This record gives sequence, C-alpha cells and structure tokens, in this order.
Amino acid sequence: MPIPSPPPGRRDLRALPKAHLHLHFTGSMRHTTLLELAARDGIVLPDALVEHWPPPLSAADEKGWFRFQRLYDVARTVLRTPDDVRRLLREAAEDDVADGGRWMEIQVDPSGYAARFGGVTAFTDLVLDAAADAAATTGLGIAVVIAANRTRHPLDARTLARLAAQYAGRGVVGFGLSNDERRGTTTDFARAFAIAERAGLLLVPHGGELLGPAHVRTCLDDLHAQRLGHGVRSAEDPALLDRVVADGVALEVCPTSNVALGVYSDLSSVPLRVLLDAGATVALGADDPLLFGSRLAAQYATMRAAHDLTDAELAELARMSLRASQAPTDLRSAALADIDTWLAQSPA
Repeated sequence: MPIPSPPPGRRDLRALPKAHLHLHFTGSMRHTTLLELAARDGIVLPDALVEHWPPPLSAADEKGWFRFQRLYDVARTVLRTPDDVRRLLREAAEDDVADGGRWMEIQVDPSGYAARFGGVTAFTDLVLDAAADAAATTGLGIAVVIAANRTRHPLDARTLARLAAQYAGRGVVGFGLSNDERRGTTTDFARAFAIAERAGLLLVPHGGELLGPAHVRTCLDDLHAQRLGHGVRSAEDPALLDRVVADGVALEVCPTSNVALGVYSDLSSVPLRVLLDAGATVALGADDPLLFGSRLAAQYATMRAAHDLTDAELAELARMSLRASQAPTDLRSAALADIDTWLAQSPA
C-alpha cells in the first residue's frame, strides 16, 4: 500500500521517527523478493500470492485461518540460503527506515526454518548475524523476539524459551507465542514463559485479536505478559482495559491485519480511540506486510484517515512505540527528540 502525500497542513508520516514492535519474519518479506526467489528455484506460488496479491483473507473460522497460514508457509519455502535470510532482513530494515523506523523488533519461530538451516541454534545464529549486518548497513536498530507456535506441543515452546534465554542480551530481547489464538490451551505454555521470565526477557504473547477479553486476562495471569501482540479487544472490557493501563502493558495494534482477517469490518471500527482515551500504550505495527500489503507508515496513515488523528496524536503514538520497545536508552532518547523536532516543524 503506497503512502499518499500528506493532506494539506499535515506533516509527512514517513519522516516521523517510530519503532516497529509487531513484525513477523517471513511476513516482512517484500512481495517482489518473494516472486524473484520463487522463480529462481522453480517454486510455483498460488495465485493469491501472484496475480491476486495482496490476497483476500479472513480468520472468521478455522478454514479462513488455515488459508492464511498456508500462504505464510508457502512463502517461507522460498528462503533457501543464508543469503536469502540476509536479504530479507536487509530489505525489511530498508523498508522500515524509509517509513521513519528507528528501531525494529522482528519476531521469528526458529523451529519453522530449522530443517533447512541446520537446526534451531544454527538458524538463530544466522538471523542474529543477519540482523547485525542489516543494522550496520541501514542504521536501524534491530532486535529479535523468539516466538513459540501455539499449534505445536508446549514442550517445543520450552525448548525455544531455553534457546531464547541463551541469547538474552545478545540480540534476543523477548519471547512470544503466535498463531491462531483459538488453537491449543494458553495456560499450557506458562512454563515456557516462566523460563523466559527468569532470563529477563520481555514476555510478548499474542492475545486479544481473534479471541476477546477473557484471553487477554489469561495472557496476563498465566503468561505474565508485559506487552501484548494485538490486545486490541481489551477495548471491549473497561475493567480489563483499566488493568492493562495500570500494569503498563503495551498493545501492539495492527489495524490493516485486523481488518483483513475480519476482526473488524473496516479501519474506522478498530477501537484505537477507546484505547487511547483510556490511557493505553499503543504501538502500531504492520504484522505481515507480505500478506496484508502495507508496511509501518501505512498503519499511521490509515489511522490518521480513519480516526481523524492530529499530528500531535500521531507523534504521541510514535513516542509510545519507542517507550514500549527494548531499544537502548541513547537510541530511544535521540528518536524522541527527533519526534519533537518533527512536530515543531511547519507542515508542508
């Protein structure tokens, strides 16, 4: 989704410094790169990833989510070599920088790539090396969140939590839990999150997107979530939302994916105003640009249009993304100062 020029009297959102806290690994790939790598190796992609891109999606039922997951899994197969991984991270960093990104936390489940890249440890080493190279090339700060897959056995999640703990302070900053919230039992993953918590990692499970407030409570109570992937449906329960605010739990809100998957009917229905009016910390994210067709700055642009946000409100969203991040203090301080500069400048 291209970012249009700012409306008269409004500032350019691509120049607004921000952090990107909800971005999945394969989902960060450029569509052009997907097509090129598939052609290189003779991989036949479904029409939904070629002529009909971005694909029509829905997660209203299990069949809809299965289709979404199938497209993601097909896209993953084009990553065949270490250079492919390095390219993906470099291009994701370039795209975030073009959108005003100063810091990115990219989420990956190493077990989904282990068979092709020599195991979960070898793949994690590759991702961290590639992230360091991309950061050096683009100037974007990059960290990794290792995420377990809730459709796999909880013992697999413990293995990944131990892996994440080994890399705590060496490029890995958090531990997550992804895939369809309606699958598996969240409490079964509590022991994995306890391992990550003891290692001092940020606890960032998905919750409160496909399931409602009750699942947000489970993530808070049983997984000790400190930041929530999505969490947007906290807006449906005022008492829960008050707790989220009081506990300082940031919400990684991904408007375009919420609408694409049928969580909300349109962008104006995403309850951003409810969350902000309650005092919630919100960090806008793109989730999976490869499947949803829009990147980081587009989330700000769509929310500006759908909720008539002022530039001051957009600047505060960007500040919240940085404050909720694991970015180093000096990077965060510099970016926050640059947000003030962005807001002080006269609009075009």
